[in-house]
Amino acid sequence: MRNFIPSWIRVPVIFFIIMGIVEYTIDSGDQPAFIEKPMVLLFLILVLLIIIAIEAIVSSIKNVLYQSLDEEAKARFELKQTEPSKAIQWINKTYIKLLGSKPIEEEHDIILDHNYDGIKELDNNLPPWWLYGFYASIIFAAIYLVRFHVLNGENQYEELESDLVQARIDIEEYKKHAKDLVDFNTVELLTDAGDLKAGQKIFEMNCVACHKADGGGGIGPNLTDKHWILGGGIKNVFKTISEGGRDGKGMIAWKQSLKPNEMAQVASYLLQFEGTTPAEPKAPEGDIWIDDNVATETEDLKED
Repeated sequence: MRNFIPSWIRVPVIFFIIMGIVEYTIDSGDQPAFIEKPMVLLFLILVLLIIIAIEAIVSSIKNVLYQSLDEEAKARFELKQTEPSKAIQWINKTYIKLLGSKPIEEEHDIILDHNYDGIKELDNNLPPWWLYGFYASIIFAAIYLVRFHVLNGENQYEELESDLVQARIDIEEYKKHAKDLVDFNTVELLTDAGDLKAGQKIFEMNCVACHKADGGGGIGPNLTDKHWILGGGIKNVFKTISEGGRDGKGMIAWKQSLKPNEMAQVASYLLQFEGTTPAEPKAPEGDIWIDDNVATETEDLKED
């Protein structure tokens, strides 16, 4: 069998196809798989050596078989090698057919009477590829007309809106499985019982020593009143837990010890203390914090 693609092209193509499959199937994050995982690099090197070895073996076998032929057989083999393959022949015939022009030997049948300084004009038919493309555009236009102007199909603006809606759904679904992506700008109050239970465990393990189990406060401030030193609400509380309290006398930063999702859980849990009655409440510290969003909604209701 003849090889119409030289080995110096065939080997890299096969290798990069295998490499692409490996990159597609192995999750390596932002880095290529062969950089992130050294075993993948060793595997690819082994694959490349195997491909080169196969090429060398096949070439050697072909050469041995050729040398075993007599002179007449060698001549027939070399003649066969120079002939174009059936695939190439089919491509050439298809190209000529799509071109739709007559051979030079038959051009005298389509010469027009026009003569411009010895330059004659041929009455060739339109190329089939152009003609079929024109017919296809007419069919496409008819289908487009019926779909969008008769049946009122979804246009590009409606498609965009649908895609945006689906994107929001996908983002929310992604957030459910990637909760550690939140920060104090994007965190939201968690109300799920599982999250609050996890927040309670974190609070009892890390926060009770300073704030007491009922949130009444000890070394740390009282969590049951409306006063906050660095601001209340889920975003401010999350930031305080993450970045720490006041320099020199506030709470340490927990971002090195707790994951973002864990900080959101404990922040959501401790906000439930507000309005409760602890056994030994500490005196209020800081200022009364009012949620700007709640205040705005209240003012709007009053104006209505």
